[in-house]
Amino acid sequence: MGWRVRLGIFLVILSAILYLMDILIFHDAEHVFFYIGIDTAFLPIEILLVVLVIESAISEREKKVMMEKLNMVIGAFFSEVGTDLLATLTKFDHNTDKIRNILLVNNAWSDKDFEHAKDEIQNLTYDIEIDGENTESIKFLESTKDELVDKRKFLLALLENPNLLEHESFTELLWAVFHFMEELEHRKDMSHLPTADYQHLSGDTTRVYGLLIKEWLQYMEHLMNNYPYLFSLALRTNPFDPSAKVEISE
Repeated sequence: MGWRVRLGIFLVILSAILYLMDILIFHDAEHVFFYIGIDTAFLPIEILLVVLVIESAISEREKKVMMEKLNMVIGAFFSEVGTDLLATLTKFDHNTDKIRNILLVNNAWSDKDFEHAKDEIQNLTYDIEIDGENTESIKFLESTKDELVDKRKFLLALLENPNLLEHESFTELLWAVFHFMEELEHRKDMSHLPTADYQHLSGDTTRVYGLLIKEWLQYMEHLMNNYPYLFSLALRTNPFDPSAKVEISE
């Protein structure tokens, strides 16, 4: 028997004892039973107020706090891994110019602009090609391997965060990045892989790239609405803006 059941039984017995004492002291059983009936009739309304109103408000507040903590986790991810990786991947996308036109976020953007950008990127086809004959591709694979392996503990810590259960898309991104890291880690020589293997790595890279873009856009919207000073820095490090620079000149 759980503690909730034991507590419920105790409270019912205590209530019965108090009513019995009321009858013995005031010798007015009729009024006692009358008020018992009134209290019983009001019980469904009390349940309505506690369960549907108060508990709902508490749950909503707890969810808001949890999402705020999760956005802090997402911010840490982009600071440590995401933004740099995104900036590197844009160099291998043949559609970078088209994507750049959609994602040149600025201070004048509103919620409608972000919604429009989200709709636009849903219809995009990413075209990232990792070619064994391209020295830049080989350098990318080797440097990305070193960077992600170096961040293994950080990525694992993010995956262990229980709040991720409330954010499926970011969890999917983390798994994609972690899988990409493991694929690279198991390859010792990036310059002598079969053509089919380069195609496989291109697929893994494209998956990470597409998920990164979606999460980055959502994160930028969150910063705009909640942290203007962080949003300012994010604009000045926008991986899709070739003219972006951290230094403020105006």
